[in-house]
Amino acid sequence: MARPVGSITRGTTGHNRLRRADRWIAAVHGRLLRATARPLVVDLGYGASHVTTLELFTRLRRVAPDVEVVGIEIDPARVAAAKPYEREGLSFALGGFELPVARPPVLVRAFNVLRQYGEAEAWRYWRALLERLAPGGVLVEGTCSEVGHRAVWVGLDASGPRTLTFSARFDAFERPSDLADRLPKTLIHRNVPGERIHAFLRDWDHAWAVSAPYSSHGARQRWIAAARTLAATWPIPCHPPLGGRARWRLGELTVPWPAVAPDVRDA
Repeated sequence: MARPVGSITRGTTGHNRLRRADRWIAAVHGRLLRATARPLVVDLGYGASHVTTLELFTRLRRVAPDVEVVGIEIDPARVAAAKPYEREGLSFALGGFELPVARPPVLVRAFNVLRQYGEAEAWRYWRALLERLAPGGVLVEGTCSEVGHRAVWVGLDASGPRTLTFSARFDAFERPSDLADRLPKTLIHRNVPGERIHAFLRDWDHAWAVSAPYSSHGARQRWIAAARTLAATWPIPCHPPLGGRARWRLGELTVPWPAVAPDVRDA
């Protein structure tokens, strides 16, 4: 077997760490999974414990009963530790960005995997993963905090990045720009004046500030009000599956990638 592509991560993980992303995947891509015969999903770089892969499998089975999930890890010891938890439709395999699976996956989730790479490498691995997807497939790549209370992820398809989603517990931040520490590698160093992502976070903080009166009804209502205010000047989706009250009330906000993307000449 060829050497897996990539480097071993710290492996930090824990129960429900990726619940926010899983919930979004089920809501936004459930239809894709149900429309695909024997849909294969890959959880790339699941870490020192099998638990987040098992949780992904359990959650996706609720929306697509025939989905198959393969957890892929570059560390042989982590794969060996996960093997006893295999069951019908859930398996674990040794590998990396080359995705050593029997058929192209319709969805790949890769969380907290690209943090250790440079920006240019992150773009390169995005392209490598997209090339391995089944036709119409998607990649969800992101980063979350140690316990999952702050998370940011990118939704990509064959054409490249399409959306950027922020998600947080309402007690996990003081202002929305606090989530900047979870930006993907392709954006985190771009949060400086003159970049689109910096302007977006600046305006979101302003929308959060002017929505302060809604705090008397709770942080959830303030988040919803801030999203509506931001949508007046930014192309925020305001209808399902990506936006609207049903998503905002969960502490989510999605923006189209082109609105916050770095200059392609620098990417």
